[in-house]
Amino acid sequence: MNDSELSQIVERHAQWLAGRRGGVRADFTLADLSGRDLSGIDLRGAKIAGAKLNGARLDGAKLRGADLFAVDFTECSLDRADLSESDMRGARLHGATFIDANLRRADLRDGTLLTGTRNGQVNVHELDSSRIVIRRAILARAELSGTKLARSVISQTDLSGAILRRADLRDADLSDSNLQNADLTEANLTKANLAGARLGGARLRGAQVAGCSFRGADLIGVDLAGCDLASADTGGAQFAKNVDTLGGELHRAILGHERWIRTLGHRGERAVLEGADLRRVDLRGANLSGAILRGAQMDRAVMFQIQLVMADLAGAVLEGANLLEANLSGANLSHANLAGADLTNARLHPAKLTDQLGADTGKVRPTSLRNADMRRAHLSGCALTGADMTGVNLTLADLDGADLTGADLAGAVLDGTGLEPAVCA
Repeated sequence: MNDSELSQIVERHAQWLAGRRGGVRADFTLADLSGRDLSGIDLRGAKIAGAKLNGARLDGAKLRGADLFAVDFTECSLDRADLSESDMRGARLHGATFIDANLRRADLRDGTLLTGTRNGQVNVHELDSSRIVIRRAILARAELSGTKLARSVISQTDLSGAILRRADLRDADLSDSNLQNADLTEANLTKANLAGARLGGARLRGAQVAGCSFRGADLIGVDLAGCDLASADTGGAQFAKNVDTLGGELHRAILGHERWIRTLGHRGERAVLEGADLRRVDLRGANLSGAILRGAQMDRAVMFQIQLVMADLAGAVLEGANLLEANLSGANLSHANLAGADLTNARLHPAKLTDQLGADTGKVRPTSLRNADMRRAHLSGCALTGADMTGVNLTLADLDGADLTGADLAGAVLDGTGLEPAVCA
């Protein structure tokens, strides 16, 4: 394929993307584009399955949603490329670089490429994804089950919520990466480097961790069932604190509050934990609805599926907290620090107000995030309908699929949020 033919296909593809007459979806299936400089090319949604791109430059390329099944990316440069939601099953990634690339929701599972020969025979291509280099990239919620990533460098990368079940990560460098809520069930992490990594809420059940370095890693709320840590290095690693290890007063206040909730206020008492130190505490599944937590220190706390309906968290520090699937409807989070917090699939919609008997009054209370710091927060699938988000800082927050219908974003900082896929009206 010469440059003129390539340009014509790309031009017609641009028309197809714009919905203009004469546009045709680009089809580079099994094409040989090896060694080409395709930096900045826009092939969103294109068909590129089985193509040869070994040694090519695709820096800054737009490949969102493209069919990249079994593409040969050997020694390819994909720095700053957008490969989000693409089908990369079976792709050859040996020696490829993905520095600052976006692979959010990409499917990188193993696959097998079958090609025919002139005499009717079938070739089965062995695919190799080892020794790839990924730095500062985004692979949040990427599908990586069973992938062969031995000896790869995947450092300083966002792998939050990624699925890495039974992945081969032997000798891989995952240092300083964010693996919060990732699924590493039965993964092979033998001699892998996870020093400084954030693994809060991750599932490592049955994973092989012999010789693995967790030095200085965040292991708060990690499921390590079936893992033999005898030869792993956990020096300086942070583990969650159980509620029953807190001071007597704090422990009694939390238990008393849950009793207050269960009995509709007849027994126990509402928790007043203003300024309390709850850092790295495991509060998953707890019910602190209506609690007073103004200014509480809750950074890196494990709170997935926690109930904080109409809780007062004004000015609270929740930096890096794990709030996966939490219910914060009607809560007061004004001036709270939620930088880097994981609120994936959390509920922050208005809370229905009830009377003393629990009957619906027909009134609602919206969630307040006024002037909150939500830089780099994970808000994928988060329900923020009708929320007061005036003055909120959402710089580089992940709002993929978030519902912002009726939210007040007056004065909000939205730099790098990619609000395009979110629902906002």
